[in-house]
Amino acid sequence: MPKTLDDIDVAGKRVFLRADLNVPMRDGEVSDATRISRLAPTITELADKGAIVIVASHFGRPKGEPVPEMSLVPLAGPLSAALGGRNVSFANDCIGGEAQKVVGAAKGGDVVLLENLRFHEGEELNDPDFAAELAKLADIYVNDAFSAAHRAHASTEALAHLLPSAAGRMMQAELDALDSALGSPERPVGAIVGGAKVSTKLDLLGNLVGKVDMLAIGGAMANTFLHALGTDVGKSLCEHDMAGTALEILGLADEAGCEIILPSDAVVAREFAEGAPSDVVPVGAVPDDMMILDIGPGSANGLAAKLSDLKTLVWNGPLGAFEVPPFDAGTVMVARVAADLTRAGALKTVAGGGDTVAALVAADVLDDFSYVSTAGGAFLEWLEGKELPGVKALG
Repeated sequence: MPKTLDDIDVAGKRVFLRADLNVPMRDGEVSDATRISRLAPTITELADKGAIVIVASHFGRPKGEPVPEMSLVPLAGPLSAALGGRNVSFANDCIGGEAQKVVGAAKGGDVVLLENLRFHEGEELNDPDFAAELAKLADIYVNDAFSAAHRAHASTEALAHLLPSAAGRMMQAELDALDSALGSPERPVGAIVGGAKVSTKLDLLGNLVGKVDMLAIGGAMANTFLHALGTDVGKSLCEHDMAGTALEILGLADEAGCEIILPSDAVVAREFAEGAPSDVVPVGAVPDDMMILDIGPGSANGLAAKLSDLKTLVWNGPLGAFEVPPFDAGTVMVARVAADLTRAGALKTVAGGGDTVAALVAADVLDDFSYVSTAGGAFLEWLEGKELPGVKALG
């Protein structure tokens, strides 16, 4: 674990805070301020300790040039609101004279928001000269953008080597949750992995079978495993060319003593449409003209029962085509059981990934899981066992 705010003295210091303010916008205004509100505790703590807080973030993909529509100007107001009305000064650049002027005018407890880091190509190139320019603004570096930690960019990697560095509170919470899920979990530990394609989650599956006691595979990915085992999956989405790889993963799981759980029954339909006529059939009896769109009630009940044997659960990906009823039933049912066990203190639940978050929202259990990561790519790469440059650089 890197140093945290508990390990650094920030009074009277200029603190460069790498944030992720890449928030949804509509008609020039922030439409979802979740990332801003989650950042507020770190900013408030630093400012209350007497630091000058210099907030920096990327926004969109301007490709190294100023793009007015990707300016961070519209974020200054929502950031101030999240900080209880604390004044936020805006610098029209993130380096050079303009940034130095605004930071130089600030005093302890003040907050400065810099312009979009990606308006300079040196950011994504991890250019040491650009990082050196950023370093001129501050005395201390704090990274609170776990969601950008899988990118070796100037503000996430190079800058951490130029200034005394620490993790912000949001980064600290994420790392603590991830360590408790796979680093040093309370066992037995299980994982639920769903989604469309085995090919996009090869590294994830390969890493998990060596770390968990039980791995439940759902979504269209499960169809590929069923096909590999000789089951006819009809018109279901299936990567037939990945059958050999699926068998290799099953072999690795067997060697590691990891129990693999695949659906035993399925909800099938002839078309993927809301309210489409559907049937429940054993996975070995899928009609040739139908497709699997969700795990069946038998599979959902069986998986839910398995959860009561676990102490820790990692979840990435829905179990079916949850966006369209009635094919959300399996995901919703298992998610609610996991939430019940979490509330009862019997299970630690850590979930992440865009579709996963949406599925938990749909099941109305987002706030009941122990920790839900919104980090996307960084969360997935961590699940894959990869070292994240933005975390490694913090030491």
